[in-house]
Amino acid sequence: MRPTRATVLLTAGLVTLLGVPSAAAADTPATLYVDNNRNVVDCSDDGPGSKDLPFCTISAAAKAVRPGQTVRINTASPYAEAVTIDRSGESGKPVTFVADGPTAGSLVQLSSGKALKVSGASHVVVRGLRTTGGVQVSASTDVELDRITSYSITGSPSLLVDQGSVDVRLTRSSLGYSARVEGGSRGTVLSNNKMQGVATASVDAVDAPGTIATNNTIYARCDAGVSFRGGSTGSGAFNNLIYTAPPSACANPGPRTGILVGQSAAAGTRVDYNMLAGFLPDGPGPYKWAETAYANPEALRTATGQGAHDLLASEAGGVGMTDGSPTIDSGDPTAPGVLPTDYDGYPAADDPRVPNTGKDGGYIDRGARETQDELRSVLLEVARNWAPAGTTVQTKATADHSWRLSPLTYRFDFGDGTAPVVSTAPAAEHVYRAPCACTVKVAAVDGAGRKIEHQQSIKVTPATPLATAFTAQPYLPSASDANRLVTPLSVQVDPQGAAAPWPIARMDVDYGDGAKDTGSTPDPVQHAYKQPGTYKVTVTLTDIKGATSTAERSVQVAYTPAGYVAVRPSRVLDTRTTGSPVQGGTATPIDVPVHYYSSGPHHTAGASAVVLNVTVTGATEDTHLSVWPSGQPRPVTSNVNVKAGGTSSNTVTVPVGADGKISAQLNSGKAALIVDYVGHYQPNTGQRFTPLAPTRVADTRTAGGALGGGQTRTVKVAGVNGIPADATAIAFNLTGTGSTENAHVIAYPEADKRPTTSNLNLEPGKDKSNQAIVPVGPNGTITLYTNTGSTHLVLDAVGYYAKDGKALFTPVVPQRLADTRTTGKLAPGATATVAGIPANAVGAALNVTATDTTGPGFLTVYGHGATRPEASSLNTRPGETVPNHVTTPVADGRVSVWNSHGGANHVITDLFGYFTQG
Repeated sequence: MRPTRATVLLTAGLVTLLGVPSAAAADTPATLYVDNNRNVVDCSDDGPGSKDLPFCTISAAAKAVRPGQTVRINTASPYAEAVTIDRSGESGKPVTFVADGPTAGSLVQLSSGKALKVSGASHVVVRGLRTTGGVQVSASTDVELDRITSYSITGSPSLLVDQGSVDVRLTRSSLGYSARVEGGSRGTVLSNNKMQGVATASVDAVDAPGTIATNNTIYARCDAGVSFRGGSTGSGAFNNLIYTAPPSACANPGPRTGILVGQSAAAGTRVDYNMLAGFLPDGPGPYKWAETAYANPEALRTATGQGAHDLLASEAGGVGMTDGSPTIDSGDPTAPGVLPTDYDGYPAADDPRVPNTGKDGGYIDRGARETQDELRSVLLEVARNWAPAGTTVQTKATADHSWRLSPLTYRFDFGDGTAPVVSTAPAAEHVYRAPCACTVKVAAVDGAGRKIEHQQSIKVTPATPLATAFTAQPYLPSASDANRLVTPLSVQVDPQGAAAPWPIARMDVDYGDGAKDTGSTPDPVQHAYKQPGTYKVTVTLTDIKGATSTAERSVQVAYTPAGYVAVRPSRVLDTRTTGSPVQGGTATPIDVPVHYYSSGPHHTAGASAVVLNVTVTGATEDTHLSVWPSGQPRPVTSNVNVKAGGTSSNTVTVPVGADGKISAQLNSGKAALIVDYVGHYQPNTGQRFTPLAPTRVADTRTAGGALGGGQTRTVKVAGVNGIPADATAIAFNLTGTGSTENAHVIAYPEADKRPTTSNLNLEPGKDKSNQAIVPVGPNGTITLYTNTGSTHLVLDAVGYYAKDGKALFTPVVPQRLADTRTTGKLAPGATATVAGIPANAVGAALNVTATDTTGPGFLTVYGHGATRPEASSLNTRPGETVPNHVTTPVADGRVSVWNSHGGANHVITDLFGYFTQG
């Protein structure tokens, strides 16, 4: 604050309106409580009104309150009551009703349309109440209404003072409609309020002598801003900011009047230091005094001696709390009704950029709110937010505040328990004596005590040499990886464990597979390896002082167990339409559908292995197709065997490559390739698998008859045969027999949503089988369809997926477990044991191929040592090589393969993954 003289003038003009209750008698409690929030506290209107047992209603407290007592009203819930205060206090001992909320601005809310009345009472204070029913003071004396919010939903005055009330004061309040004073009421003071009139004047005094309106912000809509009529002599309007509002929805569309003083109210009435905005200087509207209109303050002053320091603006813009506004520091601090604080509770503030043009050099603003040196922000800069103990740390604060010419005080707290540094200088420095993860805070405080803060974290390290350390863990997909591809075999290298006394300027990572990363910060980095194995990872850190340190470790990279996500089948590749067949000697890349987390819960970008139905057709020669993860060497395994000119299909489970793709290649010749996407395995999501000994769930030869071309057959698969009703997908061996034409079969979940994919290709006179994994449709069913001819279908379930299933799937690089072409054929009726599966596996995903067959028959694959089921895993045919995807239980890392009595076979078994519990 600047001139002492102005401060004296300001203080001299204050009217003490915010009274403080004196101490009550010793036998009278100083405070009564009201709290209707019954979920938190018990209340009773018949109780003592104590903090432990408060009144439930304000009305009950109003009946019990005694002089000198304060009623504290909890603001948590509205009060569904109209409140009438008719008990009086005494001089120096008012009865006081105040909002008791968590913040200074908390308001007591009366329910819609409920009113507050003070009737026949004296020495009453009400602070912090909100009502839409209006406020009425009748036949009362010495009544203070502070921080009131009143919006009358009936359109009647928000405040009515009548029946000869004396010394009523409305301060720092907001009125949605007018304040009306009438009926011989005297000495009413309206200070630092925001108000507007609608059908009547915003401040409307009729036969109310001595009404004072000071430092209000007023919106004149359909009538005057301030109106003194009838016998309202000796009244006054000072320091008000009066806006004219557009006359929309007004019965009188003419110009508004800023200040109106009737003929009978003019005696002793004074008007000065007001600001009238939105009134044309050369037109009617600003004033009407004793029935005469005056177009500007000069005309009013010449005729009446009033309004000598009033200001007039034709536009409302730039007036009020705006830099350069003429309302700033131009009011009268000695005017009757001036308060020590404004509408927001701030004292008068001297803007050093503006001349003090108020009365006698005073600097109070016009209107309800005082323009302040607003502290917008403060920014804390720490020169080194990472340094060893013993280093001098320098800090600087940059404050953004409106006036910038007034000094600020800065309080720096360095967060290590030492005393804060308080200074008018915006910079400070500090030496930390011990390592810590500290928070440095700065508070900028202005002359009025307003404060704004900012903070920064600082890492104080031990004064030791740089020593690199890091962890290397599998990086698995999660919901936080939205819109990001996370491929299998991803590893996260995290150097956060390094001992770094100074900030790191460079980090070099060698992943051990030829890939490297370089960065300027020691943040975790991820890398996708192309194939499992053991790799030497090396991390080198360099700090800002030039020191370097290197650490290395061996990292085991392996596939992670994953759950299965079943999806509606979809076709992802058909080279018959692209004109790019697969062929021997050239790998064909296949894009796996990537659907990110933001697209929904089914397809994701975190698949570790995919399940496909792969069909090869139109081969130029007898050949086979291999499918494997992109980026890895082509394995010796195979997935689909096909004869020249023929069509063959098989289910394929294969890991996804580091680039999110898989590869397919023919051994020789050319052929068309059709790939249907069935589902995928993904860590941290999906369903667990429970393997079953092959269990027959449908056989059209014994029930329902052959399936005709273009027909569908719905089959119950969940909730029967030991498969739970909540299973989400079923793995089964699908066999077609007795087909009358070349055709294909589709197995799918929803009968009315048949996909364009296929699961089994049929030929007349041949038994053909293929394993399928199909999502469960409505009521635990799936639907079967064949496009032409007719065929019998046999379904043998080999396992199911469910939330409470047993095992997760771990994909492997495709590998060959057994090949009888090096050991001799499997004779009819004989059983072979296949080993090489991890000992803890409970199930496995295999590709089993029968070749060089001497007679028609079938193979059955089952868990080693278990009872052989009466079901087939693939059907063998003389002169043909027949593969099939087989999901089977495993025991002790082994499975058994039984050859039926049809003929001798060579049997080839390839492993694509296994299931483990946990």
